[in-house]
Amino acid sequence: MVLAAGLGTRMRPLTDTLPKPLVPVAGKPLLDHVLDRLAEAGVAEAVVNVHYLADLIESHLSAREGAPHLTLSDERDALLETGGGVHRALPLLGGEPFLAINSDTIWVEGAHPNLARLMENFDPEQMDALLLLAPVALSIGYDGAGDFRMEPDGRLTRRPERQMAPFVYAGACILKPELFEGAPEGAFSLNRIFDKANEAGRLFGLRLDGIWMHVGTPEAIALAEEAIANSTE
Repeated sequence: MVLAAGLGTRMRPLTDTLPKPLVPVAGKPLLDHVLDRLAEAGVAEAVVNVHYLADLIESHLSAREGAPHLTLSDERDALLETGGGVHRALPLLGGEPFLAINSDTIWVEGAHPNLARLMENFDPEQMDALLLLAPVALSIGYDGAGDFRMEPDGRLTRRPERQMAPFVYAGACILKPELFEGAPEGAFSLNRIFDKANEAGRLFGLRLDGIWMHVGTPEAIALAEEAIANSTE
């Protein structure tokens, strides 16, 4: 599941006329960075949700060749946020655990590709959700307080209020569809789903191997492009 329906308000003025997933970074739209990562990980089928400037994303995807094969989940009628978007798309995703990834998440890979690691480390016997996490101290363009603390076995706990946490959610996870049972219709955040897994003691994390870049503003694009350029030297 590729989440591409957001408004991208912090990326204005670029997103006044262009959806954030199509904003270019290092010569390639953010969405193509994500789809190329999925192809490299062997993902053959992907669902992409659309809302803001949906026609532009649909046109872009129709011209794309190769894996993964893409299906659109149309949200033109309502902005559903991350959780609501996945909830609507569940009939297209099937009944097995699935990968969900933000269309604007980008990283420089380390020695081992991260999406492949995420899939290899998902254990449905003990996990309902496995989140890819980036160390706050090593991330580029991120100035927040972090999201999670991680135990040695990978189990996660939320950052306490008014405190710092060492890890930030890097925009990719594996989820069991059962987590959405009883979810409301309409808009809600994936954080609601993460918290449900957390309450059951079944929320786990995997540390990202490489450098994660938070491309949240126009100014952050240059930082991301510099990191990508340095990784290829």
